[in-house]
Amino acid sequence: MIRAGIVGGTGYTGVELLRLLATHPEVELAAITSRAEAGTRVDSLFPNLRGHYDLVFTPPDASAFAGCDVVFFATPHNVAMQMVPELLDAGIRVIDLSADFRLRDAGVWSEWYGEPHACPELLAEAVYGLPEFNRAAIAGARLLACPGCYPTAVQLGFMPLLAAGVVDTGSLIANAASGVSGAGRQARIENLVSETSDNFKAYGVSGHRHLPEIEQGLSDIAGQPVQLTFVPHLVPMIRGIHATLYARLTGDVDLQALFEAHYADEPFVDVLPAGEFPQTRSVRGANVCRLAVTRPRQRDMVVVTAVEDNLVKGASGQAIQAMNIMFGMDEATGLRGVPLLP
Repeated sequence: MIRAGIVGGTGYTGVELLRLLATHPEVELAAITSRAEAGTRVDSLFPNLRGHYDLVFTPPDASAFAGCDVVFFATPHNVAMQMVPELLDAGIRVIDLSADFRLRDAGVWSEWYGEPHACPELLAEAVYGLPEFNRAAIAGARLLACPGCYPTAVQLGFMPLLAAGVVDTGSLIANAASGVSGAGRQARIENLVSETSDNFKAYGVSGHRHLPEIEQGLSDIAGQPVQLTFVPHLVPMIRGIHATLYARLTGDVDLQALFEAHYADEPFVDVLPAGEFPQTRSVRGANVCRLAVTRPRQRDMVVVTAVEDNLVKGASGQAIQAMNIMFGMDEATGLRGVPLLP
């Protein structure tokens, strides 16, 4: 039995970790911390978890995780990097759902997050936790950086094209829309129902923090530098990401066959039949990314549409998938839940 801990269990990714781990047959949750909710029962804050946990939130201190095999960080940036060195020294594996270890260049990280990185010496060691590309490295990792929600959908959508070398890597475009839960659980005026309802808007058009992560990952897949235009949008729903991706073809290829072959053995990527297109509601609550690939009017452009639940495959579900790989289990363990409809 794996003993796990969670730092920052009061946000949406934290409660999603709790929901998924509650039925994981090989995990015992030993500790969960929150500075603001210390002393509060988990099922008091999240009544959907009644009957699943008797835990109480404790202050965030590394000593709370003594005896744990793995600790998840479901925290804002600049939290994990303060505690990770001490946990690693204690022999505890770490899965960070924040952005603290996603970028390999400390200077780039500081440019996008506005402060120096607290432990740049660990950036080279951190393994990027996208199983469909980095499975072998994940298996031996002691520090794992879980991909962001937008980066997951965009990388999975472009991956077969870049791996096959059949598109122009200098002019990729990603338009992506996320539900409001992607902004987190903290109170902000722009996240109020009266602000988001009946509204659709772009944000971060001049540069979003996920851009360097996406370009780094796409470049690793392609084996050469990749340039991406990335425009995120906010859509008035709770969960879900829909990404529409565009690339210019450099050769003739059977796109449907390419995508089906590339993901034939992947348990959590579903390539739809030609002519079908994914919907966000088809992945709600499940650890799956659904894709469709199209060549409009047989021109030299390819359009990929990708959907995922931003809190599951885009965050907590993917973190558990990576944990399963790290500990030598079937990576689908605890993640076979069927999407919710309606």
